[in-house]
Amino acid sequence: MTKSTITCFVPMGQAKDLQNVVNELAGSPVIEKIYITGDEKDAGNISIPGKASFAQTQGLTDTTTIKKLAASVNTDYVLIYTKAQPLKLGAFAMERMLQVAENTSAGMVYADHFQEKDGALVPLPVIDYQDGSLRDDFNFGSLLLYRADAVKKAAASMQEAYKFAGLYDLRLKVSQEHKLFRLPEFLYTEKETDTRKSGEKIFDYVDPKNREVQVEMEKACTQHLKDIGAWLKPAFSDVKFTEKEFPVEASVIIPVRNRIKTIEDAVGSVLTQKTPFAFNCIIVNNHSTDGTTEVLEKMARENDRIIHVIPERKDLGIGGCWNEGVFHDKCGQFAIQLDSDDLYIDDHVIKKIVEAFYSQNCAMVVGSYQMVNFKLESIPPGLIDHKEWTPENGRNNALRINGLGAPRAFYTPVIREFRVPNVSYGEDYALALNISRHYQIGRIYEPLYLCRRWDDNTDASLDVKKMNEHNTYKDRIRTIELYARMRLNQS
Repeated sequence: MTKSTITCFVPMGQAKDLQNVVNELAGSPVIEKIYITGDEKDAGNISIPGKASFAQTQGLTDTTTIKKLAASVNTDYVLIYTKAQPLKLGAFAMERMLQVAENTSAGMVYADHFQEKDGALVPLPVIDYQDGSLRDDFNFGSLLLYRADAVKKAAASMQEAYKFAGLYDLRLKVSQEHKLFRLPEFLYTEKETDTRKSGEKIFDYVDPKNREVQVEMEKACTQHLKDIGAWLKPAFSDVKFTEKEFPVEASVIIPVRNRIKTIEDAVGSVLTQKTPFAFNCIIVNNHSTDGTTEVLEKMARENDRIIHVIPERKDLGIGGCWNEGVFHDKCGQFAIQLDSDDLYIDDHVIKKIVEAFYSQNCAMVVGSYQMVNFKLESIPPGLIDHKEWTPENGRNNALRINGLGAPRAFYTPVIREFRVPNVSYGEDYALALNISRHYQIGRIYEPLYLCRRWDDNTDASLDVKKMNEHNTYKDRIRTIELYARMRLNQS
């Protein structure tokens, strides 16, 4: 039986780090050839093992590089190392990845690994790939073992030349015909380079400096959706705003649990709103125990626009609390979101949102917000406006990004029809994807509220396990939506 071997591609890096990576990979008997991608003059004075050579190319995210590398491969498998930092392989790590690739016939195999952080080894499990795992920042780790024939076929089908989305495009194209298989074994160690907290990382995709990258990623994802029959044409159902009478035009819905530090400010920013129509504020208090309940009871006694609801159920997440609010008999025609941590930026927010429903004929409106600290001082990345959204392709690109923005507002008959998943993370995203499958989503690009980042935020500083749970759930939501859209197109 002929033994399979691997051609490996690594990016250019600092001389010391590059030397480490090349030596480590050259020590594996199943790696036949190593190509260092980039400009040879940037390598410095490093000693190149016999297995290694330079490939004068652009970076690994460039389509021309992918095509050139695919054409140079004569082995059964291709290993792509995506980082320029030091690497340490576990015992028989490459042999194990190769074995699993052959046993599963997967198009790509990736594995759990360790991170070297402050001198210690920290386990870093990744998550299983789903059909809906369309995020371009999906964490595979830094070692990707592809079948060479899958890479060659994918590269040959690349029509668009990308500078940043080449590797993402490769993954999507391979996934159309092959499994991307996770091996839950810790097979290597990589160095931690991004030491920011989870809450500081989640907005990278809306940072204006990444705009050029995001345009390419959207284009690659859109083509993938067309290839698999999940892309939706820009045709939307009309919204009729005369289905029934409502007690008020708009209701602000605030789910809350134990937010004694912020709830009074949040509700106060609602009560100062100026509108030509009636509105109220429905606060769904999920059995707070820190004094929030007493504050809300007092506020409700003093202002009849406050409806303080304590659910009978004890099993509600944020989504379940939203359902309590929108199905309340005092809910208005439009249900507008405000988190209990945050506050509206001025006294015209509700008016602007309601006007957007009518002017844009949409079933959902998404605004923009300003990131601030607890003292309401602006913090990076500042304004989150999701200007990547387009009316024509926004609902397709929504399957790639991690959220649509805030504050969110809904035409009440539609949110009652779809309902909100009873979870406390990703419930708004799931609802938005569902609505966007049928209706246009309106946008307001000026800031409507101040989003306070502080230690008690649900995503401020998450450990790996919780981050993986969140990402797995959102990928599951995308998978459900992907299948629903494919089914819709087929019918």
